[in-house]
Amino acid sequence: QVQLVESGGGLVQPGGSLRLSCAASGFTFSRYSMTWYRQAPGKERELVATITSAGVSTNYADSVKGRFSISRDDAKNTVYLQMNSLKPEDTAVYYCNRLGITGPSNYWGQGTQVTVSS
Repeated sequence: QVQLVESGGGLVQPGGSLRLSCAASGFTFSRYSMTWYRQAPGKERELVATITSAGVSTNYADSVKGRFSISRDDAKNTVYLQMNSLKPEDTAVYYCNRLGITGPSNYWGQGTQVTVSS
């Protein structure tokens, strides 16, 4: 059913930028809020950013507020995460997901690795 394919990660120096993409299918994309999560080594998965249906509003974790920006293109069934001023503590595997009434979908993609290091 639900398929989520993340891409765009890589190795970047502190202060650099990356743009992550998530291609979604198997559901009516425009009806759902979409989210980005991340999981660093030895840590639990944490919510990074959320964008509501039609992009009416966005929310960010305090740790990334002012540096990251979430957006969506409903015509392409794609959600993006623009990451600027990257820090080593941003290093993690980044995942997207849809947000239902009980939380994220049980269908997780493979994620995309972001490594911030000099």
